[in-house]
Amino acid sequence: MYRRRFLSLVPPAALMGLGLPAAAAQATPENPAGMQKKNAESRKYWIYVLTKIADPVLESLSRGRLKIEMPVEVNPSSKFDRSKVTYLEAFGRLMAGMAPWLELGPDPTAEGKLRAKYILLARKSLAHAVDPSSPDFMQFTSQKYEQALVDASFLAHALIRAPKQLWEPLDEATKTNVINALKSTRNIKPTYNNWLLFMAMIETFLMRIGDDGDSVRIDYAIKKLEEWYKGDGIYGDGPKFHFDYYNSFVIHPMLIDIVKTMVDKGLEKQEMYQTILERAARYADIQERSISPEGTFPPVGRSLVYRFGALQALAQVALMSKLPPAINPAQVRGAMSLVIKRMIEAPGTFDKNGWLTIGFCGHQIDMGEYYMSTGSLYLCSVGLLPLGLPASDVFWTGAPADWTSKKLWNGVNMPADHSIP
Repeated sequence: MYRRRFLSLVPPAALMGLGLPAAAAQATPENPAGMQKKNAESRKYWIYVLTKIADPVLESLSRGRLKIEMPVEVNPSSKFDRSKVTYLEAFGRLMAGMAPWLELGPDPTAEGKLRAKYILLARKSLAHAVDPSSPDFMQFTSQKYEQALVDASFLAHALIRAPKQLWEPLDEATKTNVINALKSTRNIKPTYNNWLLFMAMIETFLMRIGDDGDSVRIDYAIKKLEEWYKGDGIYGDGPKFHFDYYNSFVIHPMLIDIVKTMVDKGLEKQEMYQTILERAARYADIQERSISPEGTFPPVGRSLVYRFGALQALAQVALMSKLPPAINPAQVRGAMSLVIKRMIEAPGTFDKNGWLTIGFCGHQIDMGEYYMSTGSLYLCSVGLLPLGLPASDVFWTGAPADWTSKKLWNGVNMPADHSIP
């Protein structure tokens, strides 16, 4: 339904040029992807995945109808009302993953024309999300809805990742509304774990645009994460170690951009940023090694319904072209592509109207913790960050290459792995 509406916005030539004929674009959730026969490693396939995920959210929100049209699925055992926060979850998280691709901007190519349409939808959606008079004005504040701090920070991260397309062109009224919305989260007390980075990310965005970003809040988060560093590229989520993917969902990606801003503003040393990058690259190395020859990764820890969003750290390091020297970008593309294909094409991943459903690989309602709802699931988009690399980048143009576990399980002789401090 949403895909068909969107097709009217996109010139047929653009779809054909991307290898996305109308028949494929209109594939139903029960038959996900006229792209199944396409090469999952191709940039076209990744764009197909990103736009399939994005369409219901942006098509509805850009018209001020997200709260009317978006379902709110929760685990039936949950006793928490997620209806107030789920809409900001969907939009903020989607934008955090989509932003690098949008930041490439419009151009005369088929992809550039398609991107131009999504840029427009994203700006319209943002205007609705922060306008108090819009029916889709979102919940940014209130101690009762502390989740708002989390997803306001993902939205702030999106604006940092795409300033030329998602921030600078906005009219002054919308900019003011964005700033007011983000500042309104200051009355929410973060929990003593990765949530400190949500507080810091919002202040980082305000600092980036020359507003009154609070350097004390930012510095506190950086210092606490430094205290919680356990070694070998892994941080504790708070004082204790948790065996989950929050180093990837939140910690490494946010630390990179937060510390970089502090360095740019002369408030942190370059050496600190280099340390943060080295740790992130090591964690990306571990993530690449954790992808099996079959395109799976260990289903360990909480929040697994974020699906391939669990690979955000690897995706961000690839986007920055900071992969360890021994890792060929093409092997990352191959490994991630197979994971994405397995998850996105699993039966039940989308409902009949194209909205994501709760699950890790398909529809698995009991996988959803009490704090999960439909909007939460859109963090999967951050696994697609490498789309922010130009089509000419070696990540996309390099010849297909086996990834580490595939090589090792096939008996290829390779150097031993080593930890870092």
